[in-house]
Amino acid sequence: MPRWAELWEAREVAYRFAQRDILLRYRQTVVGVAWVVLQPLASAGIFSIVFGQVANLSSDGVPYFVFSYMGMLAWNLFNNVLGRSAPSMVANQSLVSKVFFPRMIVPLASAASVLLDFLVALVLGVVLLILYGINPGWPVLLVPVWVVLVVLLSMGLGLAAAALQVKYRDVGYVLPWLTQVLLYASPVAYAVSEVPENLRGLFNANPLTWMLGLFRWSLLGLDRPPLWQIGAFAGAAVVVFYLGALFFQSWERNFADVI
Repeated sequence: MPRWAELWEAREVAYRFAQRDILLRYRQTVVGVAWVVLQPLASAGIFSIVFGQVANLSSDGVPYFVFSYMGMLAWNLFNNVLGRSAPSMVANQSLVSKVFFPRMIVPLASAASVLLDFLVALVLGVVLLILYGINPGWPVLLVPVWVVLVVLLSMGLGLAAAALQVKYRDVGYVLPWLTQVLLYASPVAYAVSEVPENLRGLFNANPLTWMLGLFRWSLLGLDRPPLWQIGAFAGAAVVVFYLGALFFQSWERNFADVI
């Protein structure tokens, strides 16, 4: 496992990496940080038309637009942490090969810009709740807990992918395709209740189904997911992060030679 004390001592380096990622992301853009809001808004609008009006699927009694928006909010948090941490080592190969610092800082720091994006999109989500007159109740206080668990889950996968991509660049092609498949294989734009009975077991075994259920419980006031899903999601997030960190650390020694 990595030396956590060494990572803490290098926190200033992590801060500089995060600051650079945020500045580069929005530098020389006309719309700027509004892209963070436009992406889930556009996706929610398209899902509302395709699934809500054309396919006439149920949204568990919640207006379809806000239902799909909250699903995209959770999905983007998972997808963006994974998508930005995976190529982070290759994107910083000049530093990795020439400068000594704890390598794990690079993928970990990439989560900072994602969390900033999430907070901006969440503010708009709160505005939508007010406009639609939705009161989620006390479960909204658990949103920070679900955010931490999602970051742990996606970062664990991202650490493993970042280590693999240093040697196998195919990961950069395969990962976006896999996440695109997962988007439609997870109930982001539709309710689990709309899944046929013979397939519902597969969906309920998907950790992303648990994640979406927890976010919709806390943000939309829908029914609480089964307790086993809450416990399983927490356990899966911690275990995946632990295994991802272990895998990353076991490959770290060879990064400078093969990158």
